[in-house]
Amino acid sequence: MENHLTVVTHPLVQHKLTLMRDKHTPTAVFRQLLREISQLLAYEVTHELAMTTKVIETPLQEMEAPVLAGRKLALVSILRAGNGLLDGMLELIPSARVGFVGLYRDEKTLQPVQYYFKVPDQLGQRLTIVVDPMLATGNSSAAAVDLLKKAGARDIRFLCLLAAPEGVARMKEAHPDVPIVTAALDTCLNDVGYILPGLGDAGDRMFGTK
Repeated sequence: MENHLTVVTHPLVQHKLTLMRDKHTPTAVFRQLLREISQLLAYEVTHELAMTTKVIETPLQEMEAPVLAGRKLALVSILRAGNGLLDGMLELIPSARVGFVGLYRDEKTLQPVQYYFKVPDQLGQRLTIVVDPMLATGNSSAAAVDLLKKAGARDIRFLCLLAAPEGVARMKEAHPDVPIVTAALDTCLNDVGYILPGLGDAGDRMFGTK
């Protein structure tokens, strides 16, 4: 992927995102919409996967048919909100290997604090897609990619639902080799690091914890 930032403008993505932004959308519906939109975004982030061919037999004849090449993809969720995107993507790519990075944002410093890290082996031979609904300050995302690179990942893409200009800039500065795919580039961050207009806290809205 050549562009550092890709905004997916597909009508279904934008329609579902609007429903998710609405504060009156209930938790169960929000969760289902996130699952649906994650599959549409997954289509975009994986559209340049390496391919090879293998010989198969259709009911009518033998043919050489296209299949994915190389090792299985690695999907890495930034806990906990990343799991909402992860669930939908796994329905589309059920053979993917899965990893988790546990980071929370210190509310005073807005800096990420790590509490969990478990990822698939041989990351250097896999396309690694990092998922987190919100790219806000970019600090947690950059820290997660730091950890993945230390673990051997070389081909990394970042998938999010919403991005703030500040987060995109932070990621581009820290990891210019990591393309970002998102459904929307919002206006800015507020004084406590939330995306505006945004959709609130994705984890809270997904799990009904606020």
